[in-house]
Formats: sequence, structure tokens, C-alpha cells
Amino acid sequence: MTETRRSFRHLGEAQRREDLIAAALELMAEGGPAAATLRAVAARAGVTPGLIRHYFDGKEGLLAAAYDHLMAGMSGPGALAADTQPTPGETLAHFIRASLSPPVMDAGRMALWAGFIHMVRSNPDMRANHRRTYLAYSDH
Repeated sequence: MTETRRSFRHLGEAQRREDLIAAALELMAEGGPAAATLRAVAARAGVTPGLIRHYFDGKEGLLAAAYDHLMAGMSGPGALAADTQPTPGETLAHFIRASLSPPVMDAGRMALWAGFIHMVRSNPDMRANHRRTYLAYSDH
């Protein structure tokens, strides 16, 4: 029986971290939080499960980073749209419109967000993460 070796891709730490976050989000979108196991994320990202621990403190750390990434993607466009408006009323209108329109609000992102919110209810670390990201969104 011959062993199949994975081909090694040398990526910078930031790119490897982004790839792992993207893999976790893809798996969650396909099957919910339970689908984003370390083994499945590693396979999707083309790395060994042990490498994930180099970048994150286990599954919880990876999912917290994935939630941060999702929330930044959902709040960033609204903030950018609002920053370019001349009046407070137009700023608010553009912020709301950008925050509730695609690509910020689409079925995939809403499904991911719902999966994370389920985790927020039962995990104190995710609850704190949610408070922090939501506070940043609401402060803007």
C-alpha cells in the first residue's frame, strides 16, 4: 500500500490563517457549526489538523476568528457607504441600505450568522466575541 502525500504549499502566515478561516466558513455554510471539525477544516484547506493549532487555540479559537471575519464583512460595507455622505440623514440612509443589501445580506451570510448566533447563546467566549463585534458595529 502506497502512502499519498499532500503537496506542500508555502504560504505566509496571514494567508494560511485566512485560508483556514475561509475553509471553516465554507463548511459551516454547507452543514452548520458541527460540520466545521478541525479534521474537515484541515482537509478543505489542504493542511494537517495539527497545523490549525499553530494558528488558533483549537476549534473555539478558529470559530471565533471566523465569526470576527464574518462580522467585519457584514459591517464594513455599511461603514464605508456611510463615511462618504454629506449629511447625517444621508449617512444613516446609506449605512442602513448597505447593511441590509447584498452582498452583506444574502442567504449564505444569514445562514452563517444564524449558526454563530446559536453558538453565542451557549458559549460564553462566543458571547463575549459577539458583544465586542456588535458593539463595534453599533458604535459606528
